[in-house]
Amino acid sequence: MADTIMSIQIIPKTPNGEDVIPYVDRAIQVIDDSNLKYYVSPLETSIEGDMSELLSLIEKMNKAMREMGCASIISQVKFYHAEHVSMDSLVQKYR
Repeated sequence: MADTIMSIQIIPKTPNGEDVIPYVDRAIQVIDDSNLKYYVSPLETSIEGDMSELLSLIEKMNKAMREMGCASIISQVKFYHAEHVSMDSLVQKYR
């Protein structure tokens, strides 16, 4: 079972001021490739996993942005860390 939920918003500085959506799509693809449970919302994506794999995932997303030509990337990140956590249990009463 996971010990961390991370929510992340990637804000890349695109090479020529292009729309960020294709870059955000690439970051979400990196998340999808991780096979971790995740949920995309309008302003951020939440991911469930172990702290170490989530920290590694941030690095992979930022690397993907650099490979796409971004000069800089802001990663706004929030963590919820406990012995056992799940996104479903945190929002169960609202669904």
